[in-house]
Amino acid sequence: MGRTNVTQPIEFILLGLSSRPEDQKPLFAMFLPIYLITVIGNLLIILTIRSDTHLQTPMYFFLSVLSFVDICYVTVIIPKMLANFLSETKAISYGECLTQMYFFIAFGNTDSYLLAAMAIDRYVAICNPLHYITIMNHRRCVLLLVLSFCIPHLHSLLHILLTNQLIFCASNVIHHFFCDDQSVLKLSCSSHFVKEITVMTEGLAIIMTPFSCIIISYLRIFITVLKIPSAAGKCKAFSTCGSHLTVVTLFYGSISCVYFKPLSNYTVRDRIATIVYTILTPMLNPFIYSLRNKDMKQGLIKLMHRVKGQ
Repeated sequence: MGRTNVTQPIEFILLGLSSRPEDQKPLFAMFLPIYLITVIGNLLIILTIRSDTHLQTPMYFFLSVLSFVDICYVTVIIPKMLANFLSETKAISYGECLTQMYFFIAFGNTDSYLLAAMAIDRYVAICNPLHYITIMNHRRCVLLLVLSFCIPHLHSLLHILLTNQLIFCASNVIHHFFCDDQSVLKLSCSSHFVKEITVMTEGLAIIMTPFSCIIISYLRIFITVLKIPSAAGKCKAFSTCGSHLTVVTLFYGSISCVYFKPLSNYTVRDRIATIVYTILTPMLNPFIYSLRNKDMKQGLIKLMHRVKGQ
């Protein structure tokens, strides 16, 4: 490729979910309520946990942080997507694109580590109930929280630094609704072998570490629950894990469909799958945790009564 076709782009064009003009307003009308529901639902989870003394436990502490991260996660993506639905240019500056990519990777991986922390909490609660308060003390919860934020942000910083070293071709059109790492890489005409190797090694290790914690925790939980003699006791033990397992399945199921494949195989179908973990999972989390959790239901009712009484 000639040097005239090689540039460092000032901006990118986000094609979004559809390039047809007649689709833009219906898409805006669909995703605006989704964003509002996500933000309000997760805020309600945070307020409920903060206002109810019965919910001041490690599990709900991590859930409130997860809700906060989910709000940040969707705010990184959806407002720009909504603005592009109503814009003719659909442009995003190079710096804004890298910033969006940074926080998308960071918050996405923070979600993963928080889910692992919650799995560890359930493991301790079910397998070591007599030592639960001692093991899951305030200091350990804060340590898990710090790790859940620091590791993903350092991981994200590495990816952004590597992306910033790339040279991009004449095309600046991103076939996605946000600056996803895979979509931006496809525009590069310089060798991104180092970046892909990093994604498949360091990136895989960063993702698999919390996932392995979740798998090991639930294997130990499963073995412990099988030893409970009564069926009622087994159901009670499993019921405390149902909501968490549902969220983990949604989150990791959709991610594995998109990212555990070569860059050349990245298609439009993957763009649709991305919606599940970037938009739908954060929206569904409050419903999953509130509708399937008696303590959260009672906490929400108390919060509503308190608001009405003021």
